[in-house]
Amino acid sequence: MPANPKQDNDKNTGLKMLSCHVEEEQISQHVVTRCQILIPMFARLRMGTEGEQLTEQETAIYDRQIRVWGVDAQRRLSKSHVFVSGLKGTSIEFCKNIVLAGVGSLTLNDDRLVTGDLLFANFLIPPDENDFGGKSVAKLCCDSLKDFNPMVSVSVEKGALSIFDADFFQKFDVVVVSCCSLSTKKSVNSKCHKLPKRVAFYSVECRDSCGEIFVDLQNYSYCKKKNEEAIECELHYPSFEEAIAVPWRSLPKRMSKLFYAMRVIERFEELEGRNPGETSVDDLPSVQNLRKELCEAHCLSESQIPDSLLKRLIASRGEFPPVCAIIGGILGQEVIKAISGKGDPLKNFFFFDVMDGKGIIEDISNVNS
Repeated sequence: MPANPKQDNDKNTGLKMLSCHVEEEQISQHVVTRCQILIPMFARLRMGTEGEQLTEQETAIYDRQIRVWGVDAQRRLSKSHVFVSGLKGTSIEFCKNIVLAGVGSLTLNDDRLVTGDLLFANFLIPPDENDFGGKSVAKLCCDSLKDFNPMVSVSVEKGALSIFDADFFQKFDVVVVSCCSLSTKKSVNSKCHKLPKRVAFYSVECRDSCGEIFVDLQNYSYCKKKNEEAIECELHYPSFEEAIAVPWRSLPKRMSKLFYAMRVIERFEELEGRNPGETSVDDLPSVQNLRKELCEAHCLSESQIPDSLLKRLIASRGEFPPVCAIIGGILGQEVIKAISGKGDPLKNFFFFDVMDGKGIIEDISNVNS
């Protein structure tokens, strides 16, 4: 029997109408589901906690982040104040990350004038000499970071890091230092420890293709889920001075060689009155002599600090941008965790060496604590 074109057309039209009806129902159901999720979320945003709220503009900008780590975490970030001193490739990566994450304010400290060497790993400094002539690194980075997220207040604090007293650091929730001397690092960490409120302290260094992060959250409490139950956890952190004073012979045999090498070079720079990174391959014999002294004092084999590693760390005065991105990313992640209370924080050293591509966490705490 021949096919009836009219019947076929009617059937196709009916199928299309049914398909459209099904799609409309699916879309409608999707909208209802989204509303069921978002309306309570926005209600919580309006209520806030501790009497503080996210604004509608913050809610719109940070919508995706809120879905990842929640309303309370974003509120804490938006109310936090971060101080960063020493703006090189790694700390610049960190600044970019936390500005995009939406901290409340970021204060930058670096009075150095821009030179060609600083352009290598600092993407926040415009390459045109007419743009940076006579301006400090902090001022130029501040101008660039403001464009990343207008919701974050970015400012500059002039002056040497070593002159700021404890009251100055009380204004902040997080203090990050880089490119400073060993004595200054100890001093700033000590000042943060003496404050009545907890101020998280981080130091970060990137030499050649290696990087180190130190974390001091003092007495830190946080919650984590285990088998669908919330468990209260508490960690006790030593200061930087306490951590590096731990006898090397008491540390695990498989301790990262970077830990020992960084301590030798820090000590060498301090004894020689050098700024961080002001070393060259010509200093290798002197650094080797210091290594021998320190290893004998700590009853540690010199093989734990290879010549090849020392040479890499003292010979290169530049930074390796991919390593800066990795270390800066890890640091940003850790600061966000510490502020938001979400996730297990790092305790208390992180090391990365591009030669083996591994990131290693070492817990080096005071043996008396």
